[in-house]
Amino acid sequence: MEITGKIIAVLPAQGGVSQRTGNPWKSQDYVIETHDTYPKKCCFRIFGEDKINQMNIQLGEELTVSFDIDSHEYQGRWFNDVRAWAVNRNIQPAPGVGVAPVAAAPGAAVAAPGAAPAAPDAATSPFPPAQEPAADNGTDGLPF
Repeated sequence: MEITGKIIAVLPAQGGVSQRTGNPWKSQDYVIETHDTYPKKCCFRIFGEDKINQMNIQLGEELTVSFDIDSHEYQGRWFNDVRAWAVNRNIQPAPGVGVAPVAAAPGAAVAAPGAAPAAPDAATSPFPPAQEPAADNGTDGLPF
């Protein structure tokens, strides 16, 4: 699965020594917030000091995170684990740089910057011309 958004929190790294193998371990959690109409937040984990250093996630970065979801049971309760396995940095162009121009409608005239907008041509307008409201004389035919 993937999620795209902005890193809004970098939580402290956690570490220890595995009781089973005796090897040291390290993990770090991050919170990403989507740019949807109703933004969602997701906390994900990177496991392994080498991966933490390789991904080098910083607060405020725009990222697409690829992750797997797994659940585990502990003392009768279930917990979700969201583990990231890849990070793609979303490089966005500076405003006005590398942006493709928006195509105008066929037959539309292009105005010079700062010029007043031209009045729509009645022959090519998709809407009928505006009409003046009639004087209110009570004969509009409505029952109220």
